[in-house]
Amino acid sequence: MVRPLNIAFIHPDLGIGGAERLVVDAAISLQKRGHRVVIYTMHHDLSHCFAETRDGTLDVRVGGNWLVPRSIGGRFHILCTILRSLMLARQIVNDSEQYDALFVDQLSAPIPLLKYTHAHIFFYCHFPDYLLARRDSLGQKLYRAPFDLLEEFTTGEADEIVVNSRFTQETFRKAFPHLSKIPKVLSPALNFEAYDRPVDSGDPLLRALLTEKRIVLSINRFERKKDIGLALQAFALCLQRNSATGNGAKRAAINNCCLVVAGGWDPRVSENTQYLKELDAQAKQLGLCTRTISPQRASKEALALLPDGAVGAPTILDDDDDIPTDQLASIDVLFLPSFTENQRAFLLSAARCIVYTPTNEHLGIVPLEAMYMRVPVVAADSGGPRETIQHGQTGYLCEPAEDDFAAAISKLLTMDDNKWRVMGDAGHDRVKLAFSLDTFGAKLEHLIVDMLQRPTHASVVLGVIATLFIIFVVALTLLLTWWR
Repeated sequence: MVRPLNIAFIHPDLGIGGAERLVVDAAISLQKRGHRVVIYTMHHDLSHCFAETRDGTLDVRVGGNWLVPRSIGGRFHILCTILRSLMLARQIVNDSEQYDALFVDQLSAPIPLLKYTHAHIFFYCHFPDYLLARRDSLGQKLYRAPFDLLEEFTTGEADEIVVNSRFTQETFRKAFPHLSKIPKVLSPALNFEAYDRPVDSGDPLLRALLTEKRIVLSINRFERKKDIGLALQAFALCLQRNSATGNGAKRAAINNCCLVVAGGWDPRVSENTQYLKELDAQAKQLGLCTRTISPQRASKEALALLPDGAVGAPTILDDDDDIPTDQLASIDVLFLPSFTENQRAFLLSAARCIVYTPTNEHLGIVPLEAMYMRVPVVAADSGGPRETIQHGQTGYLCEPAEDDFAAAISKLLTMDDNKWRVMGDAGHDRVKLAFSLDTFGAKLEHLIVDMLQRPTHASVVLGVIATLFIIFVVALTLLLTWWR
């Protein structure tokens, strides 16, 4: 029997991405096992977060964001994020509560300062940031160099390091050759209760999604590394090939479909706003008719950042007979930025297939969600999806090329319904067996308890040295930036 532990989670931005879903599920799983859980974050927008973080299920505390901005003139994001994380760490150190363990993820920079809490530090690495940053010029390489060194050094200060897949484990070893630790693998899980809840059919926000068409669904944050453009290209090619060679029932099945591109969209993040506009322009260049639904409760400033012609979803139900029942009859591609959880549930329940385009994705929560909801997945044959999707049984793994993706999408759209249901059931059974929250919670608890049996990895003295190193890195970065 494990004694109740006091555990704090430290996560930079508590939005609606895959990393946030993992943190929320991990916190809930430990809470259900009798531990006291608190989540610290630098940003928590109640209109752009998971329900468990705003309905009282989890104790969320915001800090570290009152002095340093997210960026300076749209630049220096990593520098500002590190400084904000140090301010949040200082708040935690000064907190009167004593924690047994700190669950840190995404950003390792505050770990040395967090040593002053005398708690054991558990670091969950989704993917080395070192490999995500762009270095297209000498200036960018100089700018990133101290941060890359800082990431490796501070990551090594954790008492336990865990990654989300075998792919990330191998990538971690190559990215941080000076670290002797081999991280353990703890794959994310799904909170099945959240997906078993029935869709609220009375939600007026669903009206904009009502259609008689078959839905091809893409769920990803609006970031270029997610390669959502591949979904557009493959979908357009699918329609083009069908017009040229399709016949009978198969032609009708493909012609009568719509691509819905949904995902996290934050008006504060320039890449999100720019990329959505780029995708809308790309779809139109491919000859596809598009529509963008604006996020609920979006500010005037946020609405101005959406593609031209974006429309709002209805906020009340109306029995007006003039409103068409098929909202997507003339639409090929629907963009749905910052969709609600009920919209997500509706789309997963209605989709014919999920198109998951990132290459070398760390793991990918979306394929797990889709398979649990009995929706076959088409994904790039690389990274984490190789560990979750069973090719030909729960979906298809393809080369990241429009030809391959288009062929797989066409196959699922025209597949016999009984065979399609068999594939969906296989995905559901696989996720239920291998990715349950109960199993994840038990493994996480075991890893934390095992960590607590060992002395902390570094002394406070090393924490002081590491903190001074961080200050030196920041100063060096500013100097290099000024010099450039």
